[in-house]
Amino acid sequence: MREWTTLSAGPQETRELGRRLGKLARPGLVVLLSGDLGAGKTCFAQGVADGLGTPADTPVTSPTYTLLNIHYGRVPLYHFDLYRLSAVADLEELGYDEVAEGDGITLVEWADRLSVPLPASLRVELCHLDANRRELRFRADDDVGAKLLMALAGVANTL
Repeated sequence: MREWTTLSAGPQETRELGRRLGKLARPGLVVLLSGDLGAGKTCFAQGVADGLGTPADTPVTSPTYTLLNIHYGRVPLYHFDLYRLSAVADLEELGYDEVAEGDGITLVEWADRLSVPLPASLRVELCHLDANRRELRFRADDDVGAKLLMALAGVANTL
């Protein structure tokens, strides 16, 4: 499975999809998130962190100004926000190459803002449908992402 689209009825369901992804994720995974402001990227990231076992008392917020937050669970979550960046070269200063596909999960918000697409296993586009509902479009770019997507879609269909 290379593509899967699902709907979320609100923030809790968006977090739950992220949580399920976090539970399935293995070190080295790179997930790129895109979508308009308020589409639910950070909400999804909060769910991923929860699925990775990040302590509940650790706030998971968008790293818009710090550009990178690291959250610790069963493996580290390297949470990037590229809203203020536009060139891939800017990521070098953040140490992106050192963590991507490494010992943790790399999750990148606003990945679509870069002039050159980043390599990834999974891409997730979140789209507003109305005040609460979102459409989440998942696309696997490699075999790792495809297997993960099959597992995620199978788990999500059992809701």
